[in-house]
Amino acid sequence: MNTVLCKPRLLLCLLLLFVPSVAGAFQFHASHADPIAPVILGVTTILFVALIGRFGARKLGLPSVLGELVMGILIGNLAYYFHFDLIAVLREGPAIFETVENLLKGEDLELACINAIGPEGAGYILDILRGPHGNELLQVAHTVDVFSRYGIIFLLFLVGLDTSIDEMRKVGPDSARVAIIGVLLPFILGLLASTLLIENIEYSTSLFLGATLAATSVGITAMVLQEMKMEKTETAHIILGAAIFDDVLGLLMLAIVSGIAVTGSVDLGNILSIVVMATLFLAAAIYLGPYFIRIIVRLFRRLDLIEAKMFVSYLFVMVLAWMANLSGLATIIGAFTAGLILHDTYFESWNNDRKCPICIKDLIMPLEVILVPIFFVLMGIQVKLETFLQPGVATLAAGLLVAAIVGKVVSGFGARIPKNRWAIGIGMMPRGEVGLIFAALGKSLGVMDDALFSSIVFMVIVTTLLSPPLLKYCLKRCI
Repeated sequence: MNTVLCKPRLLLCLLLLFVPSVAGAFQFHASHADPIAPVILGVTTILFVALIGRFGARKLGLPSVLGELVMGILIGNLAYYFHFDLIAVLREGPAIFETVENLLKGEDLELACINAIGPEGAGYILDILRGPHGNELLQVAHTVDVFSRYGIIFLLFLVGLDTSIDEMRKVGPDSARVAIIGVLLPFILGLLASTLLIENIEYSTSLFLGATLAATSVGITAMVLQEMKMEKTETAHIILGAAIFDDVLGLLMLAIVSGIAVTGSVDLGNILSIVVMATLFLAAAIYLGPYFIRIIVRLFRRLDLIEAKMFVSYLFVMVLAWMANLSGLATIIGAFTAGLILHDTYFESWNNDRKCPICIKDLIMPLEVILVPIFFVLMGIQVKLETFLQPGVATLAAGLLVAAIVGKVVSGFGARIPKNRWAIGIGMMPRGEVGLIFAALGKSLGVMDDALFSSIVFMVIVTTLLSPPLLKYCLKRCI
């Protein structure tokens, strides 16, 4: 009886703590002696929202990313409806920072807002930025954006840590065929869907949309395989092996389309230069990276082993992310490459009396746990449900969903095992966090508008929700 009574009391206490903080974070009516106080309040509130979403998703047996994303969508649209200024600013995403950039170039505030946001939504944002708390809101929005970008860097670093180059060599032709089909077919279908459903679409937008549909998030599939005690079966090996190839091909495709979006040209010479730059970066990082890691490890010999692992990991992932950006690639490609290269064996030569039971992944995980939910909540906040009322947007979302499902399910037929082909294809279907990262990058580069971004998030949610029950059904039939 006490346990039953305890839960309502706990929820009441959380609400009493949460409601004032939300109101304060969204409106900023109070004055603050410390200018960092609004930033702390805003970021903490978003983390609290992410925690509620994660808890709710786990209770329903769903992936955490869905809970965080849905909470972001709910908070973003409800708070916007009730005119909470912070959410209105966060909903505009990269456009807010484009506004600031235009201001620094000497443009008038009104003109800067119109050029970045568009004439429809500029008036409301303009009133907020001219208000007494406009500066504080910009500080919070900028900090949340920076934290979310750190989050996806650490997320891709952890994906790289779980990816073995040796395993890529061993997975065999089945996984390679599944991955190639699973990247190329959704990409082509995405191009066709965008061309047929969007009038006068720019080629850079079509290319980015195709690349987003080509992404795969295999973490959800791995969770289902583990739950059914099938993680060591041939089907699981093909799916997980294909996911490794899929990650590499998808990131290479992302490098190409983002390069085209930045340069604005689609000529063969430009594509070739991007592929060469990506190949040179990966080759240099993989072959020269270990040499530099050993030098850094020697420099940190006087530190505690846990400190050394943390510092080396952090410095290496940030340097490679910066170098990837310098090479014209996305920072997440550098982070993924850092994860491929770095592993605990570099620290085996440490003194035997200072052995560390904690691996690099365990040390980086707390950063990922805190920062990645901010990214997913922010992506949810930027989903504008009112865009689905625009003519053709619902049709576009449905078309993208069909292309996303068909493209991945058909990839399963690249495997030689007839009875498991459906399971393999469905296992490649969820887009999860990887699709959101691609979409966020497309929005930041200006190749995706609000309607297209919302349609992609809809596709990510549906494919991620459909995959676990369908995969379980197919796997049971294969047993």
